[in-house]
Amino acid sequence: MHILVCYDVSTITPDGRRRLRKVARLCKDYGQRVQQSVFECNVGDVQWATLRPALLSEFNPAEDSLRFYRLGEDPSRRAEHHGVKPSVDFEGPLIA
Repeated sequence: MHILVCYDVSTITPDGRRRLRKVARLCKDYGQRVQQSVFECNVGDVQWATLRPALLSEFNPAEDSLRFYRLGEDPSRRAEHHGVKPSVDFEGPLIA
């Protein structure tokens, strides 16, 4: 399933900057950055069961915001992109 993860982490304190880096790192492990604080993640049930609680345990609900949007199995029908940084085709061949 494709999940859109959006976050806004307060960076006023050093602890906030640490949370921001940790949240971004977690998202990067499971998806691609499509905006500064927005990741598209293609995860299975097991990966989602790992990523979601990891993100929820890292962010501070009193200072930060975290949103999950479930895009389903085929996000191409629900998302439209224009401009730089085109999306990665998760289903296509991986060329490094």
